[in-house]
Amino acid sequence: MTNSDSDLEIAALLLKDGQLVGMPTETVYGLAADATNAEAVERIFEAKGRPSDNPMIIHISDIDMLKEYTEDIPNVVYKLAEKFWPGPLTMVLPKRGNVPSIVTAGLDTVAVRMPANECARKIIELVGKPLAAPSANISGYPSPTTAQHVIDDMNGKISAVVDDGVCNVGLESTVISFEGYDSIRILRPGYITPEQLKTVVDDVVIDKNAISDEAVVTGEVRSPGMKYKHYSPKAKVVLVREGLEMFKKYVAEYANDADTCCLIFDYDAADFPYKYMTYGNTPEEQAQQIFAKLREADKKGIKNLFVRAPRKEGVGLAVYNRLIRASGYEVVECEQS
Repeated sequence: MTNSDSDLEIAALLLKDGQLVGMPTETVYGLAADATNAEAVERIFEAKGRPSDNPMIIHISDIDMLKEYTEDIPNVVYKLAEKFWPGPLTMVLPKRGNVPSIVTAGLDTVAVRMPANECARKIIELVGKPLAAPSANISGYPSPTTAQHVIDDMNGKISAVVDDGVCNVGLESTVISFEGYDSIRILRPGYITPEQLKTVVDDVVIDKNAISDEAVVTGEVRSPGMKYKHYSPKAKVVLVREGLEMFKKYVAEYANDADTCCLIFDYDAADFPYKYMTYGNTPEEQAQQIFAKLREADKKGIKNLFVRAPRKEGVGLAVYNRLIRASGYEVVECEQS
């Protein structure tokens, strides 16, 4: 299905009928259903194999829709929306009774965002209701950033996919909650960075579950991407936090050349002696490419993927967050010799 107006209208009709549609956003492709239709949302869980206690994000097209489905909205939400919406920022707020509990995994809060992708907002406008739209992939597998990725995972399980090209952000939104009325907690890092959020709110805290190198979740899971091993290809991913020379030494010691590939930065490639793929230089490039590269590793039959860890700052924090989950928290720090 193309991104033409006529095809977007067809997509909206399918969604109104309770069917599932692969929907482009600027972050990743979502598996969309009418968020007010509990039976349709249940089909998302079935298609993805998604755990039922993993809450979903609902996607809206305007601020009036936010008011219709959430309540007790602090003023800071409107300040953040003015600066970052439409865009890759999700805000967790108290939900109204018209949001089915299946969407929120039984929580009294709901995660909401307004996507920047024009096709996504047009579809939502045509449906006239918010859309639940987690990533359109098999649960736990790398998120889809092209329509073909959606087809690879969801063919035969959904009614249609709207093809709007490659997602320009490439990883999921930043998810925040509010501590009182003037403090933000980042539940999941994303393209909107802590530094950017601090231009609106002085007190920004990163939840320890979002940045921990250990697979331990404490407290209530209020956001997608916090609890389960996510974003993981069939290949075993090992995240290596060291400089290039120590990275080479680690690969030399542990790699099996027939089954192993390295995922490195573009500027590492000169004279790199092992089989490799690259995933950009800047954090923004790494974000845009990381899921496609993880999927490419499986297409190539790679069994072991040694990944150069990105910087844990700015957008790099979000890339790191995805990679520690993709690796099942197998993070290596080489000892200096």
